[in-house]
Amino acid sequence: PTDTSDQASVDALVARAVAELGGVDILVNSAATPWSADKPTSFAATTDDILRNEVEIKVLGCLRTARAVAPYLIEQGWGRIINISGLGARSANSIAQTVRNVSVAAVTKNLADELGPHGINVTVVHPGRTRTERLAARLAEESAETGTPIAELEQQIAKNSVNRLIDASEVADVVAFLASPRSIGITGDAIAVGGGVPGAVYY
Repeated sequence: PTDTSDQASVDALVARAVAELGGVDILVNSAATPWSADKPTSFAATTDDILRNEVEIKVLGCLRTARAVAPYLIEQGWGRIINISGLGARSANSIAQTVRNVSVAAVTKNLADELGPHGINVTVVHPGRTRTERLAARLAEESAETGTPIAELEQQIAKNSVNRLIDASEVADVVAFLASPRSIGITGDAIAVGGGVPGAVYY
């Protein structure tokens, strides 16, 4: 367990990984406070502390972990850093949600340009609404309360082009590709894994 808001905690994690595994090749940054429906979305309700906390854990967390592993990746001349952000970067539903996800993409691009000459690719993955253990538990609870089948509840919240929830394993498939040598041609860019946003064109 590591607190990404604390550089010493991150450094201890990396030191232990190097000691036990012999080095570091791949960093996947996925630590973040869960974004849920009860979080404030309006301008008036977005306090400094709400935004500051999102930046501290998710954005600066990515920077801290990258800072800790970069010397090992540079020394060996190869590495992958994959930052998990979110499709909240592409919508204006909440200042805090948008800022934290856009900022992760900005950190990604800066790292990609600086670390690329050392053989290190850095990418950002934007999941959309995803079936995770946490979401599955929430839907199971809702299903028990309302009598609505889980499949129907999932259908109601799947607002993407493929008309179904993307599973966490499907996000992991993309991350695994980006972590592999086959992803050499992709760096600094954002890969959306949300099943497609209807009507929007991204280029």
